[in-house]
Formats: sequence, structure tokens, C-alpha cells
Amino acid sequence: MTDSPQRFRPTPFPSVDAVSYGQDQYGCWQELQLAGIATRFRWIAPGEYLRGSPKHEKGRFDNERQHQVTLTRGFWLAETACSQALWRAVTREEPSHFKGDELPVETVSWEDIQSKFIEPLSSQMRDLKPCLPSEAQWEYACRAGATTAFSWGDEIDLTQARYSGEWSIQTKKGYEKILKQMEKEDRATTGPTLDYQPNSWGLYQLHGNVWEWCEDWYTDYPEGSVVDPTGPEQAPDGGERVLRGGAWYYVGRFLRSAYRNGTRRITAPTVLASALPRSRSERGALRAERGRQV
Repeated sequence: MTDSPQRFRPTPFPSVDAVSYGQDQYGCWQELQLAGIATRFRWIAPGEYLRGSPKHEKGRFDNERQHQVTLTRGFWLAETACSQALWRAVTREEPSHFKGDELPVETVSWEDIQSKFIEPLSSQMRDLKPCLPSEAQWEYACRAGATTAFSWGDEIDLTQARYSGEWSIQTKKGYEKILKQMEKEDRATTGPTLDYQPNSWGLYQLHGNVWEWCEDWYTDYPEGSVVDPTGPEQAPDGGERVLRGGAWYYVGRFLRSAYRNGTRRITAPTVLASALPRSRSERGALRAERGRQV
């Protein structure tokens, strides 16, 4: 596993786009004004980790074949999912089903993120380039050095993440039942992006609340070790983009760090902004969320 990012400082630091910056127990951070909204990014240093899950992990799926990944370049990642306030400031649109400035934007497709959010932001930045994270970057940041099912350990409950509260549900009727129970308990909604404790690298809610888009096309994992993987260049059969993290209405099994999903273009995820320096070795990534569909 890699050392903590706080041992490594990006170069240059801060970026010319930063309005404030510093270093805390989680590592280096810098704040950018994106369309007038202050957005904090965390530096994620290069390193190695085991992607996927061991065969003994509770709840694992066959598409989680474990293998070593080396990331040779660090990147800046937004510490929260993209808020509705930020999405509205950039796009002038309000697509989310649940409403609230501090809630994550949802019901946004991968294509929406690229054309309506990332492209406009790119023209506003001088030194950083906004983008979605690769799937490898996303799981690396989610784990934050952990080898367990979640960044905090192998078990999950409602004090740690926003999800259904169930470990596994097998049928549509089962989901309908738990949704009714969540409505009674006033839990049938997304929550603020800064809810719950961050992981050991200072990132919030990579487990639960909203699905997050990655840059990659969805495909099977490789057999052996890989360096800086980005997925296939051309759309594979099915043409699905990667989704990660689970969501407020999903079961705990789907919130595990190793769980991976893919979908075609539908009304789904939200965007979170992460930045990467242009013409430099450090790379950046975005976090994107998906909405409320069951």
C-alpha cells in the first residue's frame, strides 16, 4: 500500500488558480473559486495499491479480480461531491430531483458532465484542467490506504454512510419495502456533501449518498499488474461508463470500495470537480454522482 499523501507535496504548490491553500492532518489542500463558488481540492500523491477485492471479502462480485495498480502521477481531487450550488453556477441548470444548495447534484449523465460542466470550467482555469477521475484513481482515493471493504473497516452502519441500512436486497419488492421504511424515517433522500467523517485523506462520502461517474469505459479488469490504467480507448460491447460508490437507496454491499458498476447514457450521475495541472506530471480527477433511480 502507498504512504499517506501528506508525505508528498505537489509541484508547484499552490496552483496559480488557488485563492487559498494549506496543509493539515490529511495532506495538502487548495481552494479554487469555480464560477464564484469556493471549492476545496485535496492532493492525492502517486503510489501503489491493490484494486479489487480478495476472494474472502464479504459481498464481493466476480468482476472485482484483485490486482496491483501503480499510479505514477499525483492528482487533485475535490474533497466532496459537486454541490447543486456549484452545478447551477457553472451550467445555469437545476436537474436534481432532490433540491438544496448543499446537496450533491444528481440526475446528470456522463455526457452532461463533459459538455455542460467540464468544458466551461476548462476555459476559466489557467493552470489546472478539470476532468473526471479514472476508475483506478477513484478507488485509490476511496481506499485512502485501506485494504478493508470500506475505508474505515469491513462493516458498515448508518452512522458511517448514507445508504439503505441493509446489507443485501435480492428483489424489487425488497427495495420497495425498504424505500417505504426510509420514507417513514425521513431518510429517502440525498444528504449534504459534507455529511459524515472524511476518510484518512480528507475526502467525503466516497461511500454512499450518490453514485459517482468515472472517466473510463467499463470493461473487465486485466489479469496482472498495471501502471496508470485508464480503461479501453474505444467503447467496448455495451458501451458503458464506470459508476462507483453506491447511493442513498442502495445496500451496503454496493458501497464497498471494490464494487464497480457501469451504465449507458441515462439520466444519472452528478459531477464533482477535480483539477489537474496542464503540462505537468500531476493529474487531476473529478467526482461525478448519479441520481435517485432504483
